[in-house]
Amino acid sequence: MPETQQTDLIYVAAFALLGLLFAIGPFVLVYLLSARKTRQTINKRDQYIECGVDPIGDAWIRYSAVYYLYALVFVAFAVDVLYLVPVAMVYDRVFPVRDFVELIIFVGILSLVIVYAWKKGVFKWTRRAPARQPSRIPSPQPNERQTTAA
Repeated sequence: MPETQQTDLIYVAAFALLGLLFAIGPFVLVYLLSARKTRQTINKRDQYIECGVDPIGDAWIRYSAVYYLYALVFVAFAVDVLYLVPVAMVYDRVFPVRDFVELIIFVGILSLVIVYAWKKGVFKWTRRAPARQPSRIPSPQPNERQTTAA
């Protein structure tokens, strides 16, 4: 085997070993540095953690559908950025006018996501309050009100 092929093979093997080390290393490090079976870890093993405070309520709660639309808007603009960076890198190459038109069309289509979310009322953050109980304070009677003479 020629010497250049051997060095290339050594580089590939070193890259593969370093990749495995980076993948497996954190697991080994956590195993070596983690606390062993102590009374505290045994008692708290099955307990959920809520910012260092005792948990309040159940961990399974229902989220509003508004968050789903926020996720759609986020994904749309994440895709937008993933497309715009390579386009910006090769923008001035062969057909800059055609590339610019394609870019405007792409951003225009993604802007429809904002229009859709706006029409759905996603950007209006209204909190659903429980039904209000009728006020127990009696309203003033007509004869108790003070009237002003003009």
